[in-house]
Amino acid sequence: MADEKKTVTVTQLRSVAGRKPGQKETLIGLGLNKIRRTRTLEDTPSVRGMIAKVAHLVKVEG
Repeated sequence: MADEKKTVTVTQLRSVAGRKPGQKETLIGLGLNKIRRTRTLEDTPSVRGMIAKVAHLVKVEG
């Protein structure tokens, strides 16, 4: 069980239309590009930073 990596589930809730530059690219980097699309990602500092950049567009679980 020590080999299990922590994960975080991210769901896109809002559109990127009209948002600041870079936010669309950040969502694509997270594997999201359509509303209600969900991805389970490894919980790393880089992923957490990307989530923080688009926190107003996504829902985070786990």
